[in-house]
Amino acid sequence: MDSIGDDAFDSHDMDPDAALWVRGVDYLAGWRDATQAATELGNALTAAGIDTTGNKLRATASTDGSALVKLELSAAVVREIATITRRAGIQERSAG
Repeated sequence: MDSIGDDAFDSHDMDPDAALWVRGVDYLAGWRDATQAATELGNALTAAGIDTTGNKLRATASTDGSALVKLELSAAVVREIATITRRAGIQERSAG
C-alpha cells in the first residue's frame, strides 16, 4: 500500500468506468481539485510527524462533479490526528 506522504495516493487512478456520467458535469475539474487537496493534506500530516505508511487518500469527484477525498486510515493514525487537532484547538482558545 502507498503512503499518504509519498504522492502515490491513487490520484492517477481515476476510473472513468466507476461511475455514471452526466453530460455537462465537469468531473475532471473536481478530480483535479481533490488531487490537490489530498496532496495538501498528505503534506500537512507528514509535516505534523504523523506516520502515514499503509494509509491512503483517494482523489475522486462526486456525482455533481465536486471534489471528494476519500481517506483510508488506520485507527492509530485517526487517533493521532484527533489528539493533534484537540491540542491545536486548546492552544488556539488559550491564545485568544
